[in-house]
Amino acid sequence: MNSTAGSEAILRNVLDRWKAAVDAHDPQRAASLFAEDAIFQGLHPYSVGRQSVADYYESQPLGMTAAYRILETRQLADGLVLGYLTVDFSFTDRPTLSVYLSTLVQHATDDWYISHYQVSRLD
Repeated sequence: MNSTAGSEAILRNVLDRWKAAVDAHDPQRAASLFAEDAIFQGLHPYSVGRQSVADYYESQPLGMTAAYRILETRQLADGLVLGYLTVDFSFTDRPTLSVYLSTLVQHATDDWYISHYQVSRLD
């Protein structure tokens, strides 16, 4: 699949499952969408691996939800898709936090996994 539409469909498939896990405050399910050796950069110091991803999402407040919008996608190679997005994290007790997310999803034997995740704020 080399088309932009194909790359977006791959990315959306992974990110819809990520969003559902974040919205449900299910850190283990969110972490299962990441590669075993994923590099993860939220708004805290970076970490590597699924357990660190689970720990990060466990620390997020109950009621936090994510809404994303894909801005750009590129299929960098067979089995490797780059995505650049905006994500609005909404909370029950504070204003929405809007960030940019750059991510790589990589195909492994059985599915697509997030291998790199980097959030940035441009304000």
